[in-house]
Amino acid sequence: MIILKKESDLAKMRECGKILAWTLRLVSEEIKPGVTPKQLDELADKLIMEKGGKPSFLGYRGYPAATCISVNNVVIHGIPDDTPLQEGDIIDLDFGVYKNGFHADSAWTFPVGKISKNAERLLNITQEAMWQGIAKAKVGAKVGEISSAVQKYVETNGYSVVRELVGHGIGRSLHEEPSVPNYGKPSSGALLRDGTTICIEPMVNEGTCELVTLEDGWTMLTKDGKLSAHFEHTVAVTRDGPEVLTVE
Repeated sequence: MIILKKESDLAKMRECGKILAWTLRLVSEEIKPGVTPKQLDELADKLIMEKGGKPSFLGYRGYPAATCISVNNVVIHGIPDDTPLQEGDIIDLDFGVYKNGFHADSAWTFPVGKISKNAERLLNITQEAMWQGIAKAKVGAKVGEISSAVQKYVETNGYSVVRELVGHGIGRSLHEEPSVPNYGKPSSGALLRDGTTICIEPMVNEGTCELVTLEDGWTMLTKDGKLSAHFEHTVAVTRDGPEVLTVE
């Protein structure tokens, strides 16, 4: 069942989104060669708590950290560790904020120092794919219009969209209905209504869309070892069009 949000609910989600965007910006400013994902995770945890929020991911289904930090060929759910970042890496910061009974969720992939032109193009295409999807998040549309827009843009540019993982509804729970795949037909999926809140999050691979999962049960990598990028915003569907909630 899709839970529609009232204006008072959206106000709380906006606050979560502001905390998240502020935290993401400050943590991203610390990304440089030699810094470890664990250091970035600890900073994110501290900043979220400083604003009166809680990290949505910490303890979720047993997840051990405040953030998911995925480097290079790690697609998603990378557990922050002590491996120093290297010049030329790309790093995905993905986390949520919980406050006043609601969640917000966002992700962004950043360069570590100077990256290759191929990596830079992957980041640009993935981010634009997210915006292409967000533009379709309108009252009366089907989820499939978002999915189709993302898939078309990604594949036209020579990349593949991850199919094992999808975007999702969000609100009082971190994951709600509806599912928001990054592929599909425009006529498919749930009907978007005023007050629907969703996470639109393309995960885009340089090569195959196939993934492998490490023994930790969380970390998912590209099967061919090629790069992957991930961008995500929490979006409210409103009569005035899509509203991105995860901004300062």
